[in-house]
Amino acid sequence: MTHFTAVLLFALFMSTVFGITMRAEPKMMIRFGAYCFAMLVGATIAASWVMWLIKR
Repeated sequence: MTHFTAVLLFALFMSTVFGITMRAEPKMMIRFGAYCFAMLVGATIAASWVMWLIKR
């Protein structure tokens, strides 16, 4: 397993829990879970680019 797949799995589980616990309606659970997943993956990609720039 690569680091990126580990991050994807972590983001999937974390966004699922956040969606279920933070919203009451099923439609809003899915939307919030998808939003959290996108933000977590986006933040990971942004942080990896920043680390790459610092290393150079």
